[in-house]
Amino acid sequence: MTRPMAQNETVDAFLDAAERLLISVGYAGISARRLAEEAGANHGLIHYYFGSMEQLFLQVLERFTSRLIVRQKALYAADIPFLQKWRTAMGFLVDQDFSSGYEKVWMELQALAWNHPELRERVASVRQQWHEVLSEAFTKAMVDYGVDTEHYPVEAMVTLVITFNLGIEVERLGGITEGHKEMLAMIDRWLVRLEAAKAARVKQAEQIERTDEEGANDEGQVS
Repeated sequence: MTRPMAQNETVDAFLDAAERLLISVGYAGISARRLAEEAGANHGLIHYYFGSMEQLFLQVLERFTSRLIVRQKALYAADIPFLQKWRTAMGFLVDQDFSSGYEKVWMELQALAWNHPELRERVASVRQQWHEVLSEAFTKAMVDYGVDTEHYPVEAMVTLVITFNLGIEVERLGGITEGHKEMLAMIDRWLVRLEAAKAARVKQAEQIERTDEEGANDEGQVS
């Protein structure tokens, strides 16, 4: 059953207002009256539509995440080298997603869940969405690069990336950037080497294939 247009507009107004306020003042600075004023709606409708302020904040995070998951899936599905995908994703991390406020919203909801155990499952499900996107992308990339997944399991690599992304996000929100550029440059150099090794393997395989074809042709001419 679809919601009436007026209801949709009111719900969206609350979500948009909560997103702006989570970014600008954080959940601790948001009262129902302040949120309603920002949304241009009656504060009593918050509980009517969402049940609680906390549930509203969760919907803000889930909505924001859904937009970025679509973007990220399109990036990793693109027919371009993984190195290029990685560089684009890291650009999102340190630039676009920081300036858009997503990282602030993400951290605000994690902090909120620390003191509200009933929210943790929903917050964890957001992390799981990112985990699934990265798992699919990394599985293919690690096979293409010839990485020994017995010694370097995909699950471990995905968790490593998620946790260092989280560390970057937390520090940048606190105005700390020391070492971030150097760490990302180090990872980039490693991926460049993996790309070069992959290209060398492809070239070698093509040479072997040509040699086999030439040998088969020679045998055909002799017979």
